[in-house]
Amino acid sequence: MTEEAIVEEKTSPGKADQWRERIAEQERSGLTVRRFCKERGVSEYCFYAWRRRFREEGLVRFALVDRRQVRSESAPEAGLELVLTSGERLRIGAGVDGATLRAVLKALRG
Repeated sequence: MTEEAIVEEKTSPGKADQWRERIAEQERSGLTVRRFCKERGVSEYCFYAWRRRFREEGLVRFALVDRRQVRSESAPEAGLELVLTSGERLRIGAGVDGATLRAVLKALRG
């Protein structure tokens, strides 16, 4: 059995979220994958396997928006929020038209 198969068998939602955040952190850090993994004590092989898996799943992951949160004055009201695998968030206003939303989603899927 390969290490990749072992990664596949032991996947849990919490582990996937942990790797998703780890990958986003590496991208924000500006460090090479090798250096990032060495500093965090994680396997480069696992890092690349998880990153490939997320890319194959697609770039868009949906999240619920908690409307009870305190809103800041400068933030526009978001009807929907997309959380990308990179950790970036895309807030879509309640009044966006369907054609614009389809164009954005198509661009994100690349």
